[in-house]
Amino acid sequence: MAELFAALPKRVTVVEVGPRDGLQNEHTLIPTDRKVAFIDALSAAGLPVIETTSMVSPASVPQLADGEEVMRAIERRTGVRYPVLVPNERGLERARAAGAQEIAVFTAASETFNKRNINASIAQSLERFAPVVAQAKQHDMRVRGYISTAFGCPYEGRIRPAAVVDVMVRLLELQIDEISIGDTIGVATPSQVAELSALLLTRVDAGRLALHFHDTRGTALANVVAGLQSGVAIFDAAAGGLGGCPYAPGASGNLATEDLIYMLDGMGIETGVSLAGVVRASSLLAQLVDHPLPSKYYQAATSA
Repeated sequence: MAELFAALPKRVTVVEVGPRDGLQNEHTLIPTDRKVAFIDALSAAGLPVIETTSMVSPASVPQLADGEEVMRAIERRTGVRYPVLVPNERGLERARAAGAQEIAVFTAASETFNKRNINASIAQSLERFAPVVAQAKQHDMRVRGYISTAFGCPYEGRIRPAAVVDVMVRLLELQIDEISIGDTIGVATPSQVAELSALLLTRVDAGRLALHFHDTRGTALANVVAGLQSGVAIFDAAAGGLGGCPYAPGASGNLATEDLIYMLDGMGIETGVSLAGVVRASSLLAQLVDHPLPSKYYQAATSA
């Protein structure tokens, strides 16, 4: 059995997206000071990358209207990166003013989803990002690019792998540092992950490729294993399993950070993240949201 996992990466980078992607679809507004405490607890748990907030219009995502306040209030630990999602040049200005040193931009592999999400075609979204990325690079900022609906779209169905590769290549041409491939509605299976990862890795180094899974149909951890077997060593996750997408009907939470860390620990794959520390961070939100946290490990750890 050990031979099956001998070739897997020895260390994985976990990108914590809970403070942004995890909270953006929550109906109950979380107070700013609680968000700050949550992020500080994630930093203390050893997460190396924590996507802190988004500089989108407050009217679009009221939960993240306090993004600048949050960015200014968190305790920034040495060695931890705190990226901010931005939709345009104004968002970049706000992020820089709040002290951000890293940003993320987002598009999709589905034309219909992109139009419903950001009211732009894929080509138009890339045109919008070009000056954003260029300005960020002028200020020595790291840039991540998200490609959502990479495996399936609520409006178009299954997405062709070649379409995802095409979008990724166009993002790389903008000098994006890292690409995160998202299973936004949680339809991917391990064989699809293996197929797409193999194609993507012919065009980008593994150190620049991340996978972002939702657990809508219970396949997120199996998909992580498929990604590991393909050579990917960067995975997004959200503490407590919070998340979802207002433009993706039926999409449940992100892969839970606790569940991911538990599995990787058990497989002997290093992350540098304290599982108990992530549970403590999730506990800060558990009483503030209007539903139980979806994370299986969190439920087991706090059931006594």
